[in-house]
Amino acid sequence: MISIVVLTHNRVALLRRCVEDVLLRTSEKTREIVVWDNASTDGTREFLDSLRDDRFMIVHHDSNLAMNGLEPAFGVTTQPYVIELDDDVVEAPQDWDSILLEAYETLPDIGLLCASIADNDGDSRSRYIRFMRDEVGAYAALEINGIKILKGSVGGACTVVSRELYERVGGYTQNLKFPYWRPEIPFQRKLRALGYDSAFLVDLEVVHDGGVAADVPEPKAAFYWHETRLRKRKDFAKRILLAIPFFAALNRRFDFFDPPLPPYDPSA
Repeated sequence: MISIVVLTHNRVALLRRCVEDVLLRTSEKTREIVVWDNASTDGTREFLDSLRDDRFMIVHHDSNLAMNGLEPAFGVTTQPYVIELDDDVVEAPQDWDSILLEAYETLPDIGLLCASIADNDGDSRSRYIRFMRDEVGAYAALEINGIKILKGSVGGACTVVSRELYERVGGYTQNLKFPYWRPEIPFQRKLRALGYDSAFLVDLEVVHDGGVAADVPEPKAAFYWHETRLRKRKDFAKRILLAIPFFAALNRRFDFFDPPLPPYDPSA
C-alpha cells in the first residue's frame, strides 16, 4: 500500500539512524522502500548493500542528482501511496507510516501531509519551522474529522501523497541549474491550483537532525544564496506596493501575495 522514497548522499551516520529508528519501525502497510544513493563515497553503498529486509530497493546512481533524484526515485515506486522521507529523519514512533496514512485518508482536502518536526535546537529545519509557527503565525491550527493539523506549506522531511494525485499534478520536477533546491514548493503550488492544501499532522512527531545551516555543502549553499537574493528582491517590490495608500487593505482582502517575513536570525 505504501512506498517510501529516501534520497541520500554521503551521510551514512544519519542514514543508519534513519534506517534503524525510522524505516525499520514501519508497519506492514509499507511494501517497498526505495533508497536512492546519489553517488556516495563514505560507506553508504556498503551499508545499504548489507540490508536484508526484502522491502528495500537500493539504487546506486553514478552521479549526485541531489533533490533532482526525487523524480526518478518516485518513478520506480509501485504502491498507491508514496512517502518522501529525508535521510536525516532519525527517530519516529512505531508504525508511524500507518498513522500518517490513516490521517491522510481522513483529510480529503489535504494533498500533502507531513509529520510534525519535533523541536530540536541542534537542527536548522526544526528551528525555522518553530520560527514560522510561533513568531510568523504561518500555520492555521485546525481539527478536521478529529485530526489535528497545522495547515500551511510543508517541506519534504516526512510527507505522504497519493499516487493518483501525484500523477495528476505532474509529480516532482527537476531544476537544471540547482541540483539542491526545493522541489516541494512548485509541487505544492500545483496542488493548491487543484484545490488541495498542505499540512503538518500535529499528533505525529519525528526527529529531524540535519544539523546547522553552516554544515551544508557548497552546491546547496549556492542555492540558498540565490534564493535569499531572490526573496530580497521580491520583498523590496512588496514593500513598495504595500506603501501605496489602501493597497495593504486590498491585499488582506484579496490575498495578492504574502507580506514580507520578519527577519530570521538562526542564531536566535
